[in-house]
Amino acid sequence: MSALLQRLRRTDTNLLQLLLLTVLIFAGMAALNPERFLRPYVFESITFIAPELGLLAIAMMVAMLTGGIDLSVIGIANLACILAGLFFHSVGAPRGPELVYLPLPLVLAGIGIALGVGLIAGAINGFLITRLRVTPILATIGTGQVFTGICLVLTGGPAVVGFPKIWGQIGNGTVFGIAAPLVVFVVVAGLVWFLLARTAFGINLTLIGTNPKAAVFAGLRSARTVFLSYMLTGGLAAIAGILLSGRTNAAKSDYGTSYLLQAVLIAVLAGTNPAGGKGSVPGIALALVALMLLSSGLQIMRFSNFLVDLIWGGFLLLSIALAAWRMRSR
Repeated sequence: MSALLQRLRRTDTNLLQLLLLTVLIFAGMAALNPERFLRPYVFESITFIAPELGLLAIAMMVAMLTGGIDLSVIGIANLACILAGLFFHSVGAPRGPELVYLPLPLVLAGIGIALGVGLIAGAINGFLITRLRVTPILATIGTGQVFTGICLVLTGGPAVVGFPKIWGQIGNGTVFGIAAPLVVFVVVAGLVWFLLARTAFGINLTLIGTNPKAAVFAGLRSARTVFLSYMLTGGLAAIAGILLSGRTNAAKSDYGTSYLLQAVLIAVLAGTNPAGGKGSVPGIALALVALMLLSSGLQIMRFSNFLVDLIWGGFLLLSIALAAWRMRSR
């Protein structure tokens, strides 16, 4: 028993709070509407929808580790999958079997295009922030609008509809009975956790966010590290775009716009310090589960979408206030 108590003391307090919050939300929604909330379909649908939001939240956390933020992730995600979709349409008939049954090498080329777009877009953000010294919030708001504008120019407004069957399986398929998007999320989240917790890059990123001046005096290459962190956020956004377009079989300039507020909310609720220096991939996963359970429960009870947005905003303000209170108390 004493060993268990010591292990619990060493556990991140915020993770325990998130676990308790998740249990309370599940219990509350199950008690309010057990007949509909406890159906297997509800939890199965979460495994297909949540991963794309979770990847955006991890991207937001990575940006926040340095005391910045990336508000262009939705624009990057949409631009990445639109360009991939246009590539598929250029090598196959728009809705014919040539498109649906594109071979694996061409689908891999489309994935490479999407990831390349994400990395280049992240590099643009990193250049503006580290070289031109533009404030992260202003830089990423501006680039987000630019990326969305490019999407509109490329598509003329309507969605790019129709993707190869293999691409659709990434968003709607299963792997040994497990939702393919969930498998992608677990793999990518595990890699990001390892990168942040077990490599020099992740440690330096945390140190820069904790005390930028001390990091400079310690000889850390702060500009290079921050630049690479924004490339990472761009790559994560592109993967989220792949999952979204694979699930919906379409790509459009305004898809996923509601995800931006939710990604920030999940990152802050997970214990990420907006001022930098603290973030947790396991915390992101727990906060994602909690909010997806809450969202599913509210939709089952037919809450208005406007009321749901109000709840998200309230959660965000409460999370920021609690984070500030914990920092002051320390």
